[in-house]
This record gives sequence, structure tokens and C-alpha cells, in this order.
Amino acid sequence: MSAPHTPRKALGRLSLPERTFVADALRTETVGGVLLLVAATAALVWANVPALHDSYEAVSHFHIGPAALGLDLSVAHWAADGLLAIFFFVAGIELKRELVAGDLRDPKAAALPVVAALCGMAAPALVYVLTNTAGGGSLAGWAVPTATDIAFALAVLAVIGTSLPSALRAFLLTLAVVDDLFAILIIAVFFTDTLNFAALGGAVVGLAVFWLLLRKGVRGWYVYVPLALVIWALMYNSGIHATIAGVAMGLMLRCTTREGERHSPGGHIEHLVRPLSAGLAVPLFALFSAGVPVSGGALADVFTQPETLGVVLGLVVGKTLGIFGGTWLTARFTRASLSDDLAWPDVFAVATLAGIGFTVSLLIGELAFEGDAALTGEVKAAVLTGSLLAAMLATVLLKLRNAKYRRMWEAEERDDDLDGIPDIYEQDDPEYHLRMAAIHERRAAEHRRLAREKAAARHAVAEVAGGAGEENDGPA
Repeated sequence: MSAPHTPRKALGRLSLPERTFVADALRTETVGGVLLLVAATAALVWANVPALHDSYEAVSHFHIGPAALGLDLSVAHWAADGLLAIFFFVAGIELKRELVAGDLRDPKAAALPVVAALCGMAAPALVYVLTNTAGGGSLAGWAVPTATDIAFALAVLAVIGTSLPSALRAFLLTLAVVDDLFAILIIAVFFTDTLNFAALGGAVVGLAVFWLLLRKGVRGWYVYVPLALVIWALMYNSGIHATIAGVAMGLMLRCTTREGERHSPGGHIEHLVRPLSAGLAVPLFALFSAGVPVSGGALADVFTQPETLGVVLGLVVGKTLGIFGGTWLTARFTRASLSDDLAWPDVFAVATLAGIGFTVSLLIGELAFEGDAALTGEVKAAVLTGSLLAAMLATVLLKLRNAKYRRMWEAEERDDDLDGIPDIYEQDDPEYHLRMAAIHERRAAEHRRLAREKAAARHAVAEVAGGAGEENDGPA
């Protein structure tokens, strides 16, 4: 007889290596998200204070770079095309790691986040298209509400202090990685108008050299950084968005360890570059992209124009229903079942949190309405508004279950034997139970000693009391 089939648990507890990686990655992303919030706030203040507005415009549109190489770009343009290439480089490494060593390696485990992410991109696009078809707006911005900003989402978690279990955090991270992949494809396919085949050929040759050097084991940043800059410049001049170069190079790195290695080359480089991406590149992009006029009239226009309303509804409604619906359908029509510790309202809350679209949404907004500065600014305001509404709704939903999450988090973190490994991962290890037995025996011995001391003290008090009574038995 075959063994009975055990249903696979969706959003179940992570393996210990995966949990460690997720914890390290999210720690950096959370810090970066806080910096992102600070940069976005600074941009809004800088752009909306009358005395500072002109200086914001002057700095944003100040041009710098060699015109002979086609790189005489504004500061805002450098932030969007240059600095975000670092962000997408890290995204490429994350995607490669997930494909070869993470959850996406197993097709059964990958089905849930992939389907959820695809539905979480299709539904916002559909909401945008329906809104603009009904309102007579432009369909060019259909891709704006499809992206999730993991750093911003995790920053919201850090601010509201929710002890979200690692499984839900990992689900959010994996969603964002898949989301980034399809956002990259959208940018490459739908926002490339003309191609310079000579520059594109040069970029492909540069990528081939990059790949060959990696395979030959050549080391040294002084080799790869200049080569990466050349590849980026050629990709920019080819007509394809320059961030694609960052993704391509990230995907080429090896993310599996070999004998004698503590970390893979991809993991090591990601560890070095992620702080630069989260702490500098993305906040600077936010600083020069989030500076949109905010007034009562501008906010009212967000809910009256079909393009901006489509973005808001896409982020708040489309993302939530898409991710939740994709997760439910996967669990319904496969053998996966939801983890015993979680309920469907938890998935709904995380789906709502994924409606925070910032970095890539702002970038796609700039590309979709390039040449129409007024509409670009209005769409950016819609991205900010939709992200804020999604964050507020997610905060309420997550707070309702915060006590439950805290108990789950405490159970995941408990380490009674003090060996650095949470006890929940050692339940099948005999050595763990021996260590715990020794700990309990020491505690029992201590309690027995304390009990004997208390009994002796009570006996002594009783003897003293009895002796005092005997002395006073005589007549007064």
C-alpha cells in the first residue's frame, strides 16, 4: 500500500536556512523602506513649500553627463535610469537565488506565489482598463498599479510594529520578487519604442564577456564595475530601459554554494550591494520622483480623472482581490491547504499590504506618460494616494490579528536550550531533547533545594514558636 498523501501546507513554516535568509533580507529591506519613507516625505515637502519649490525643480532638471556618449541626463533621469539599475541588479540576484535555491526551485511550492503574483498584476491592470474605458481615459497607464514595493511595504510593517510571522513575510517577499520579474518584462516589452541595434549588440557582447569572466572565476571589482558601466551605457543608448542591464547581470551570478564556500558569489555580492540599493539608490530615486504638487484640488482630481482613479483603484482594490483570489484558487484547485496557524483574513491583509506600489509604479508612470508632464505628476500623486490608502487599510487589518501574530512569532523565536536555533526546528533532534532534559533536571534540582530550604525555615520557625509557648506556661 502507498503511504497516505499529506496535503502540502500553503504559507507553512519555512525551513531554517530559508528563514535565516528571509530574516537577513527583510532586515535590510525594512531599513531601506524607512529611508524610502523619509526620502518621499522630504520630496513632498521640498516640492510643495513655495520657498523651496523652484530649487527642487532646478536640481531635478539639472543636466550632467557626457553628451557625446548620449548620457547628458537630468539628475532625476540619472536617478531613474542609473541608480535604479542597482535596485534591479539586486532584484536579479534575488530572482536567481529563488529559482535555484529558494521557494521557486520547487514547482509545487512556487505555484502559490507565482499564481498570486500573476493575479496580483492582472487584476490591477484590468481594474485600470475598465475604469478608463468607462471614463474615456488613456489606457497607456495600465501597468502603473501592477507593481508592489517590498521595501515600502516592510517599512509600514516596521512602523506599525506588527510581529508578522516569517511565513507571511516570506510570502510577501516572494510575491515581490515575482512581481519585479514581470515588471521588468513589462518595461522591456511595452516601453521600448525604437531600437539602436548597434548599441544593443554592444550591450549583448558586454553581457557575454561579463558571463565568461564569471565562469572563468575572474575576481576583482575593478574588472566588473567598469564593464557593468559600459554595459549599462550601451543598454541605455539601445532604446531598451537601462535597468534591464542590471537585471541581466544579476541573473548571471552563481547563487549556489560549492565545496569549501560559506556563501555563493551571488549571495556575497548581494550582501555587499543590497545596502547600497536600499540605503542610497532607491531613496534618491524617491527623492526626485515623489516630489509632486499636493493640494486639496490636486487630491480631489486624483478621484475624478479616470487615469488617476484607475491607478488608485488598481492598487487598493485590484491588488488585494488579485493576490487573495490567486492564493485562494491555488489552494482550492491544488492539494495545498492553508497553514493551521493562519486564516484567510491573514492572507487578505497581506494582499492589501501588497497594494503599496511605489518605486516601480512611479518608474512605469514616468514611462507610460512620457512627454505629458502634467499627467505624469497626477499619476505620481495617484500612486502616492493609492499606496497610502493600501497602507492604512493593511494597518487596520493586521492590527486586528496582532495578538495572534505575536504569539506565533514568539513560538518561532523561542530558544530554551540557548543553542542559537529556534526550538521549533529541533523537535525531531534527539540531542535537543537530551539538552532539554538536562535543563529541566537542573531546574528540578534547584526547585528541590529551594523547597528543602523553605521547609527547614518553616520547621525552625515552628520550633521557636513552640519554645516560646513552653516558657510562658507558668502562672502569672
